[in-house]
Amino acid sequence: MVDQLLTAGIAAAAGVAVYLGAAARVVKQYERGIVFRFGRLRRGVRPPGLTMILPVADRLHKVNLQIVTLPVPAQEGITRDNVTVRVDAVVYFKVIDPASAIIAVEDYRFAVSQMAQTSLRSIIGKSDLDDLLSNREKLNQGLELMIDSPAMGWGVQIDRVEIKDVSLPETMKRSMARQAEADRERRARVINADAELQASHKLAEAAKVMSDQPAALQLRLLQTVIAVAAEKNSTLVLPFPVELLRFLERAAPTPPATTAPPEPLPATNPPEPLPAAAGPEPLPATAGPESLPAPGPTAPPPAGTAAPTAEAPPPLDLAGPPLDEPRPDLAG
Repeated sequence: MVDQLLTAGIAAAAGVAVYLGAAARVVKQYERGIVFRFGRLRRGVRPPGLTMILPVADRLHKVNLQIVTLPVPAQEGITRDNVTVRVDAVVYFKVIDPASAIIAVEDYRFAVSQMAQTSLRSIIGKSDLDDLLSNREKLNQGLELMIDSPAMGWGVQIDRVEIKDVSLPETMKRSMARQAEADRERRARVINADAELQASHKLAEAAKVMSDQPAALQLRLLQTVIAVAAEKNSTLVLPFPVELLRFLERAAPTPPATTAPPEPLPATNPPEPLPAAAGPEPLPATAGPESLPAPGPTAPPPAGTAAPTAEAPPPLDLAGPPLDEPRPDLAG
């Protein structure tokens, strides 16, 4: 009898152990349990810890409440300013209603992923390239609202959405590089011009001080010579001040002004011939008229000009009285 009771007790204990092993479930701290009894949802969510279910009738589904990091595949689209880009993002979400996450949607992870891709394409088409590159915070907020609206019905809350990378075509990268280079060149020129303006004001003030004190210019010249000579150069360039030349020019005596004789006026009419004066003694007849060169024929006046009225004066006869033989220059 005792053996039978002992055997029955052992069998009962084994049955209870088997039942407890089949009915006991452990829910972790970051999980929540959903129980279906004969396919119907049991009210209430099983908290973390040890929970019991009916081994045959109940089915326990555990739902993770941790924040899930879901990468969104790169989506290629055309922005509002007609630029082709590839944008990828990442979505952070968590389950806030385990029952809706299990019942309302078949696979809430896949649903959130597809919704994120669709919303990302929509954001690309509504935004400009400059917004994708520099105003990402606003785009992230808009993308979060677009994904969070349908996800609330699935028991999922979108924690945040971040755009990771924006890939541009090579031609667009080169164009943007040229634009940035031109902008930097413009700013460099503006800064250089501003520096020249400030330097010109300072130089004008220094020139005013040096004009009041001429010795300051000489001291500045000596300082320049010292600075150049300190470099141990083989060639020394010594500037020569213009003010020194002006000082020497003012100190030089001014020569008296001399009046130049007036230039003779050109003769308009040829002079009249002088009468031949007979000398006291006749010259020897060696220098006759045949020794004189006969004048050549005169060139006719150019067309359109009037011939001179006065005849050319005969050459002076220095050989004495005229001979009996007629002279060829006076014939006719």
